[in-house]
Amino acid sequence: MLNIESFIWTSYARTDVGKIRQINEDACFDNGKAGLWVVADGMGGHAAGDVASNAIIESLSQVEPTEDANALVSETEQRLIDVNVDLVQQAMERNDRQTMGSTVAVLLAFRERCIVAWVGDSRVYRLRDGGLQRLTIDHSKVQDLVDDGLLTEEDAETHPEANIITRAVGASYNLYVDLDIHDVHSGDRYMLCSDGLYKEVSEYEMQKLLTEGSPEEACNKLIELTLERGSRDNVSVIVVQADSEEDITETDQADQADQADQADQAEK
Repeated sequence: MLNIESFIWTSYARTDVGKIRQINEDACFDNGKAGLWVVADGMGGHAAGDVASNAIIESLSQVEPTEDANALVSETEQRLIDVNVDLVQQAMERNDRQTMGSTVAVLLAFRERCIVAWVGDSRVYRLRDGGLQRLTIDHSKVQDLVDDGLLTEEDAETHPEANIITRAVGASYNLYVDLDIHDVHSGDRYMLCSDGLYKEVSEYEMQKLLTEGSPEEACNKLIELTLERGSRDNVSVIVVQADSEEDITETDQADQADQADQADQAEK
């Protein structure tokens, strides 16, 4: 649990190899100290995808909390750029010269705002007032077709090239990280995930399950549903909840009142 300014942040992260793959090339990180959450998905079909995703996590885990939002963004971006160069160089030194790449999705909490950064097709969603919104835009071939009006969102999900991404950490020396800043409202719930989730679970189902229980309970329900459906890929999910201190206090007081009422009734 993390207290950043007027918000209390709680979170839960889980990753699973799935039902088909032998190696989990996903990696996720829940860094409450820095208000930082990360999901990375090593590129399937390429060499050492797990090395790439874990290299990202290892570097971002060293991000330090700061009162300077620009410095926080700059450090996060620079660390991804540095990992990118390292992965490209490692791939060049390999005999097979195969790419060592990974997607990444990042959520940074800062005062009453959050920063979302991403490369590839790992996603960040926000549940607010019961409505689910995707905060990232996939760097993928099918997303380009959707943007050009050549493909619908529905058709993109089943397109034969749906697994082809157009940007990844480690894919080339030049890395471009997309960044957005969003205001945070009390009660917001954020979800970071790899494509192993949304290829098995619809956004309608995500919306429903994200409303149920604590971040830990919601996260586990999403992973379990994915596994029930065969989980053809590795799957990673992080659920992060933001609550104002006032709402937490009111909830605690209400819980205490309920407990007192139950005790009175038990005595009677």
